[in-house]
Amino acid sequence: MHKKPAIRDLFDTQSTTTKIAISTTHQKTSLSKDQKTFNSLIRQIEERRSKLSAWENVLPPYQKKFVEELLPLTEAMEALNIQMVHCLDAAISRQGLTKQERKTIKEMLLDLAGVLAGKLNDDALKAIYDKHSPTRYADDEVEAKEMVKAFMEDMLGIELGDDFDLSDMESPEDLMRQFEGKFKDNWEAQEKNDAARKANRKKSAKQIAQEAKQAAESQEISQSIREVYRKLASALHPDREPDSVERERKNVLMQRANKAYEKRNLLELLQLQLELEHIDQHAINNISQARIKHYNKVLKEQKNELDMEISHVQASFAMRFNVSSFALFPERVVSALEVNIVHHQQFIRELEDDLKVFDGDIAKFKAWLKEIRQQKNHYDRSMELMNDIPF
Repeated sequence: MHKKPAIRDLFDTQSTTTKIAISTTHQKTSLSKDQKTFNSLIRQIEERRSKLSAWENVLPPYQKKFVEELLPLTEAMEALNIQMVHCLDAAISRQGLTKQERKTIKEMLLDLAGVLAGKLNDDALKAIYDKHSPTRYADDEVEAKEMVKAFMEDMLGIELGDDFDLSDMESPEDLMRQFEGKFKDNWEAQEKNDAARKANRKKSAKQIAQEAKQAAESQEISQSIREVYRKLASALHPDREPDSVERERKNVLMQRANKAYEKRNLLELLQLQLELEHIDQHAINNISQARIKHYNKVLKEQKNELDMEISHVQASFAMRFNVSSFALFPERVVSALEVNIVHHQQFIRELEDDLKVFDGDIAKFKAWLKEIRQQKNHYDRSMELMNDIPF
């Protein structure tokens, strides 16, 4: 006898096996527009589930490599750059240097000390910065934070308010929570304002009819989902099962059904029906047009919710590891991290070589300063790498 494949395997999000879909039959050679939309939404939902799963799977190895390989290199680079600041501080008063050479030293020193002092909150580095800068570090820091805040407000299109203080942020997660709180507050305020405006505005007969139609559709959609859930709940109720093993299985399935119903996860409810053989491909092919329309609205909501979840996961990852959210692909982030590790190793070697010139004669030091002027992007890139690490 032919063994039937486990239905759970057919719907595993990592599987390439055919998922729920309406197919053509010998009676129908083509699908209606709504049926095609149904199939398309199912595919899009599965793609998004797969992407979320990929993010979930890539986080542990990325975190491990980040902590074990990149962070030690960052600490080594920071230590070398601190040493460089002190060497530059001592070298600026060295005999035999031109005005231009002292200017080059001062520019390097202020750039390095400014980045490191803010990142490490090091009072000694702040003191060196103040010694060579026409403005105090504390004043420059306030100005820089105000510029960052203004940029965020412009980018996000919201007022962050006086209570939004970047100095209170101890981690990317803190910053993300503050952002989310501001977004939520602004969204809720906007919702209240919109609701108040609508309440004060006299509705036309057409608007009243449209709202009544939307309310009826919403009720029908909820009823469609409720019917699927009720059939599952009736079949899965663990108290009605005498066999202990089967009762445990049904209890697990019932928990899945409850969670899916709570989240209006229509796809999961349909998959449970297939798993329990309450419906088959014939039943899926013959879902009524009216019900397909209802299902499509629910599936569209589900797809949009998954899009929001993916955006949140990517934004959290970008904030946590200080990487660009515009180039985040779960299948590429580990290889990008490996490239970053190589860059750090390279710059550490170069910094070690650069520090040796301070122990040499004045001619070698002046030649090094000339090279620095010609290749200023060397230290600019070094500071970029330091800023690649979260605070």
